[in-house]
Order: sequence, then C-alpha cells, then structure tokens
Amino acid sequence: MAELTPISNTFATLRAENRLAFMPFVTAGDPDLAMTQDLIRGLSDAGVHLIEVGFPYSDPIADGPVIQASYTRALGGGVTVDGILKAVAEVNTDETPLLAMVSYAIVFRHGVEKFIADAKAAGFAGFIIPDLPGAEAAECFELVRSQGLDLVQLVAPTTPRERVQEILKSCSGFVYCVAVAGTTGERANVADALLDQLRWLREETDLPLAVGFGISKPEHVDPLRQVADGVIIGSGIVRQLEPTSDGQLDRNGAMQAIADLTTKMVNATSGS
Repeated sequence: MAELTPISNTFATLRAENRLAFMPFVTAGDPDLAMTQDLIRGLSDAGVHLIEVGFPYSDPIADGPVIQASYTRALGGGVTVDGILKAVAEVNTDETPLLAMVSYAIVFRHGVEKFIADAKAAGFAGFIIPDLPGAEAAECFELVRSQGLDLVQLVAPTTPRERVQEILKSCSGFVYCVAVAGTTGERANVADALLDQLRWLREETDLPLAVGFGISKPEHVDPLRQVADGVIIGSGIVRQLEPTSDGQLDRNGAMQAIADLTTKMVNATSGS
C-alpha cells in the first residue's frame, strides 16, 4: 500500500465519512500577497479540504479569461516565485493541504529539484503542472514522491484512453478531471461525457477523482456524488477579486462573497 501523504490522507478521511472534498483555487498575488495569505487562512478556517494556489504565468496553458486576468493583475503587481513561497510559508495551514498549480516553465527555470524542495519547505503538499511534458513526467513524479509529496495529473474527456493510462503511471494524490474540453471557467451544467469518463476512470485507478474546470456552484455537486471524490472551484472565487471599472476593489466585500460561496460549497460537498 502506498504511503499516505497529506493529500491522500485527506481524501481517505473524507471517503470514510462519505463526503466529497472541496478545493478552491486562489491566484497568488491577486490583488497582493497579503490578501492571498488572508484568503488561504480564511478558506482553511471555513473548512475547505484542500487549497490550490496558482503561480501567475504570462502564458497560461488552460486558464480561462477570469484566471488569466488575475494572473495579469498579479504579475503587474510584481509577484515573484520567491515571494509566493515566502508568503505561503508564513501561513499555518497544517490541517489544509496546499497544492501549487504551476507551469513547468516556472519549475524548470527555478530548477526542478530546487522548486520541489523550496515548495515543500514553504508548506506545499503537492503540485499540479498542467503543461508537464510527457517525457519529463516520470522523472518529475519520482522527484516529487521522494519528498513525500504528490504530483497530480490532469485528464480531459477528450484525452485518449491509452494516453490516460500512461498519465496515471505518473500521478498521485488524486486525478484532476477536467469537466469540459477547453479552458477553465464557469458553466451551467455537468456534461454527460464527464460522467462517462469518471465511471471509466473508477475502473482504471484507485486514486481519488476530483473535478474542476467549469464547476462553479453547489448545484454541480450532486451529479458528481456517486462518481467523483472532490470538486474544484477556480473562476467562481477568483472573479470576486476583479476590480471595478475605476480600478478599485472592495476587499471586505470580496472576502464576504468568497466566504458565502465557500460555506455553500462545504455544505454541498458534506451532503448538508
């Protein structure tokens, strides 16, 4: 049996309680790292089960317009990788595993082994690297696992099943199941193609299945309850940090809106 990590332990606990994991996404440095720290603390205190922290990148691979805009705002504010790692290290979220959503270009430029070690020291429990080249996946996976961390891989409804089986060989923690073909963003309904793929994945792996890209409201949870282990919301939260037309952000209002959505999602994934 594989050694339990903070991420796999979280899913095991929730599965035993017949609950789904709720994992919100935040962009590091939007609007600034101090507020990112407040968000991480607030989300953890609100009972979310994991938190995905996005490292802003100028050429994101799969992010929709809402998250792309947040990356642009963060980069415009001067956020850096070292700044993100330092800010995260100052936040105590031992009860809530953090995952770095980060481009391989950033990891490579920092140095793969150094990035993994620095991220672990900062408190990250795992990585989601959406543009990780297939040729690099096995080596990166071994490096991550040697540190007791997880490398989460993405699969989409359009990913050929032979390719999915290869991806699963370098995946741990959970499988990030893309709800729709395309970029991140909010959608109205859960697609039948996703449900079919989740049922198939259940037969292919024992890893938990978490669904993101297009999940934005509590109503999306029930159709997934019997086929998935967790849900991820990105754009629905990041949207609350968009400034008004005059460039202003109501920080208290944004925090309250995020808190309200978080409470609804925690209740929905708990079945209450």
